Amino acid sequence: MTSEKIRIDKWLWSIRIFKTRTLAAEEIKSNKVKINDINAKPAALVTVGDTVTVKKSGFSMIYRVVKLIEMRVAAPLAIECYEDLTPQAELDKYKNWFSGKTGAEIRERGTGRPTKKDRREIDDFKIL
Repeated sequence: MTSEKIRIDKWLWSIRIFKTRTLAAEEIKSNKVKINDINAKPAALVTVGDTVTVKKSGFSMIYRVVKLIEMRVAAPLAIECYEDLTPQAELDKYKNWFSGKTGAEIRERGTGRPTKKDRREIDDFKIL
């Protein structure tokens, strides 16, 4: 724990919500991040107890700041720095979207790459 306030882009990057700090800043600039229900700027400061709402990939996640860190840390340590307040309905929506996205598809040896028609059929099948 360093100071009593930290930049929102740095905090979101350090707790692994975004892969890079630049990506975090871009998402903040496009009004996808709010601090206590107010649109944030990348240099906005967060303190312990603030509520941060992040819209990412069509999902709205809500976090409460528990601990301030400046450096990116391992995932188990990052989890200790925030409390997830995301509603269960939003988590269910995320789980439904994420299901079926694990593992690679396997094609029979020698069949080659899928054609455009094959790709459309595969995509249609995955959506259902």
